[in-house]
Amino acid sequence: MTLSIPTIRDVLDARRLIRPYLRRTPLHFYPALSEFLGCEVYVKHENHQPIGAFKVRGGINLMARLSDDERQRGVITASTGNHGQSIAYAARLFGVRAIVAMPERANPDKVDAMRRMGAEVIFHGKDFDEARQHVERLASEHGYRYIHSANEPHLIAGVGTVGLEIIEDLPEVDVIIVPVGGGSQASGISIVTKALSPQTAVIGVQSDAAPAVYLSWKAGRPQSTEEMNTFAEGLATRQGFELTVRILHENLSDFLLVSDDEIRQAVVWLLTFTHNLAEPAGAAPLAAAHRWRERIRDRKVVLILSGANITTASLREILNQCPDLPGQDQRE
Repeated sequence: MTLSIPTIRDVLDARRLIRPYLRRTPLHFYPALSEFLGCEVYVKHENHQPIGAFKVRGGINLMARLSDDERQRGVITASTGNHGQSIAYAARLFGVRAIVAMPERANPDKVDAMRRMGAEVIFHGKDFDEARQHVERLASEHGYRYIHSANEPHLIAGVGTVGLEIIEDLPEVDVIIVPVGGGSQASGISIVTKALSPQTAVIGVQSDAAPAVYLSWKAGRPQSTEEMNTFAEGLATRQGFELTVRILHENLSDFLLVSDDEIRQAVVWLLTFTHNLAEPAGAAPLAAAHRWRERIRDRKVVLILSGANITTASLREILNQCPDLPGQDQRE
């Protein structure tokens, strides 16, 4: 079955459904970060969402639309953390049973958060894709409503509301840089910008240690990789997915791979320049902007800080590895 691509009307309708449950997130201008990158930099603070990540927008939009039969059967999904928190949060709002499968070495903070929201958490496999395949079997066996983290038009429409807020708050934005895991957020934002601000470039960024969606974007069809070694769990997939790959291939202006070391440094820079915690996926747009600073010089640039769910152990390790202030050579 071919999945339908959401439209701008779907995103506008998603905002109507989401508005009673979520506040608009801030878009802040940062002078020091702008001086560092040589352009006018704004940060969209999805780290201020109640689950600490953008995904909750899609979770609420989808859960609000479930049929009575689907709600009675309960939902099941696979996640490295933020998508699962989104489903757990929305399921609690609407009184739906939720099961979330996670890789065996999942972020413990995200596991605890899901359990506190009432979700049942199970563990399977070494990574997201093994957990996802397990969930698909369980959904078939037990009749749960399976929620794919990317191939869900309502998730994409929901997170597309990030793009609506950006265009409304900064109509003259030149570039929006978005982290890409499964690709739902970049898909939603690119749908909005194509409809409302076609001159705005939407650029995806992924870790070069997990390039499956980047390779899929280049090929124009889903690609997979045998290995996936990034520490950035929000970017960690070995598989491109049908719906988001179609949207990204058509709508993205460009796509960039950055190293995990660049992402680690960007976590520190965001803390230094904005005093905000960023999980690795949320820091990837800054890593990309720094890599492309000559290409974005003097432009109005929005970085999506997609989430803040970093463990203290991971943050401590990053701070020990990376300088807390940029060197003079990096400013030039």
